[in-house]
Amino acid sequence: MAHWGVLEKSDLLSQLRIDRGADRPPRRRIRLYVVLASAAVLLGGGLWLGVLRAQPPVVQTVVARAAGQGAGAGSVLDASGYVTARRQATVSAKITGKVTEVLIEEGQRVREGAVLARLDDTEAQAQLGLTRAQLTAARSQLAEVRAQLVQAEQDHARQQGLYDRQLIAPQALDAALAQRDMLRARLVTTEEQVKVAQQSQAVAQVQLDNTVIRAPFSGVVVAKSAQPGEMISPISAGGGFTRTGIGTIVDMDSLEIQVDVNESYINRVTPGQPVEATLNAYPDWKIPGEVIAIIPTADRSKATVKVRIAIKAKDTRIVPDMGARVGFLDPKPSGDETRRPVPGVLIPADAVRTDNDRASVFVYNASGKVERRTVTLGPDVSGQRRVLSGLRDGERVVLAPPSTLVDGQAVKPAEPK
Repeated sequence: MAHWGVLEKSDLLSQLRIDRGADRPPRRRIRLYVVLASAAVLLGGGLWLGVLRAQPPVVQTVVARAAGQGAGAGSVLDASGYVTARRQATVSAKITGKVTEVLIEEGQRVREGAVLARLDDTEAQAQLGLTRAQLTAARSQLAEVRAQLVQAEQDHARQQGLYDRQLIAPQALDAALAQRDMLRARLVTTEEQVKVAQQSQAVAQVQLDNTVIRAPFSGVVVAKSAQPGEMISPISAGGGFTRTGIGTIVDMDSLEIQVDVNESYINRVTPGQPVEATLNAYPDWKIPGEVIAIIPTADRSKATVKVRIAIKAKDTRIVPDMGARVGFLDPKPSGDETRRPVPGVLIPADAVRTDNDRASVFVYNASGKVERRTVTLGPDVSGQRRVLSGLRDGERVVLAPPSTLVDGQAVKPAEPK
């Protein structure tokens, strides 16, 4: 029995012993799974980076234009500038007041004298009523003095007759004469009072008229600056609660182009010289014009001289502050010189890459790749670079090419905005 008891205890102890060898296979599997998962992640990331690198970069492209297209063939000088209005005004009021009505909107055409806005006229109406009452009282007083003077004139005449017949004493005649002279002096004073009352009424009427804001000239409203309920003043009253204008009007018939010409080439410009202008918004529209004047001063910082250009073609598409390119034509062409094309093509300045004093551009071809070409540059024209050789009219070049772009690389042109 004791033997069997020992065996049972040993069996029980063997059952309670932990077999550590059973855990080894699962741990090895977990480590294997971790290694495989890490490898899969690294492989997927590499494949993803490869796909991203394989995608062609998106670039902006621009078409090279023949140099003669910007300002007309035969131009002796090209310059850039902006459309400006010689007649433009921000309309305000002569007095400070609260806006009660605004009758204009942006883009609206107005005639000279048209009502643009109205201010609160309560005080002006009251002042005008007061001056009218004062004028009426002065006129009534004038009528009274005139009637009294007529009576005094008659009394003096009667006293003079009685005195001539020695029927009254001299004192009575003197009293009648004094009364007449006094009323004559009062008449003059009252007449002046009537004039003062009339002038006061005129001033009050002007103050009332100042509450109505009118257009100083015919034009187009380009800005609306005030709304009903706001305060408006001809001068800044401090703070941000008082407006200084109702709106801005531009006389579209006074539009012209102002360009900055390099002072080294200003000798090629003369008053009355014909020009051909092109708006940046309408590059295919040639606008005839002529030089109005050369402003007799130079900009020291830019080394340029401002030139005013008259626009001969009036059109609603021409609006202030539009960018323009101007070609100054030869005022005295000889033979077929005006038909000789201007050499080279024009491209934006940031389309040119310069390395070691060598200029190059990236030309986008039909195969979707770029070709790097070495080009010969000429003088700047209207803020653009003139390419004398290496590039043809109509070819597309990459605008601001990235530093990683190389010859023969596939690219994707950006969609036009």
